[in-house]
Amino acid sequence: MPVRTPRLKILRRFGVALPGLTRKDHERRPYPPGQHGQSQSRRRKVSEFRKLLEEKQKVRFNYGVSESQFRRYFANAQRMAGRTGENLLALLERRLDNVVFRLGFAPTIPAARQLVAHGHVRVNGKRVDRASYSVAPGETVSLPPGRVRERPSILEAVERGPQLRLPSYLALDPDDKFVGRVIATPARADVPFPIEESKIVEFYAR
Repeated sequence: MPVRTPRLKILRRFGVALPGLTRKDHERRPYPPGQHGQSQSRRRKVSEFRKLLEEKQKVRFNYGVSESQFRRYFANAQRMAGRTGENLLALLERRLDNVVFRLGFAPTIPAARQLVAHGHVRVNGKRVDRASYSVAPGETVSLPPGRVRERPSILEAVERGPQLRLPSYLALDPDDKFVGRVIATPARADVPFPIEESKIVEFYAR
């Protein structure tokens, strides 16, 4: 699901960095976009519904999923044992495009999604071209030997390493920096941006 709104505007709207969406920073203009952004940041009274909606949208934009996809993830999270909000975040973290990003094979989730869609990613040695593929503990994610590893953008990303601290559920192969493995189920602490998932649950309960 391509993000059609300029990414920096999205960051300024929410006032928080979304590392999966972009490497850009909103701090230079830390107020909402638009002609009256600076005055709105001081005067606008935000409704309770708006607060709930924006929490949901932060997560949706970071992981780059459509509204219908997000609803399906939420429904699946409800059917799982445990807290619905935490289940939802774990399901999104397990998306293949996110795992490729978190391993440091791409600088953002949109860039990782492109790698997956073009058939450049392997799961347990087999090509998987669905960004929504849910990677399970024990599975290996890699970029195959050959031209894809020689691309300047990929070499730069891999040499730089993961954009964020490597989460607890992933491990990089010490002998091959183009190979990683899922070693556990994502934990709540692995989500790399501030979010109140209880507000998302409340949004759908309205």
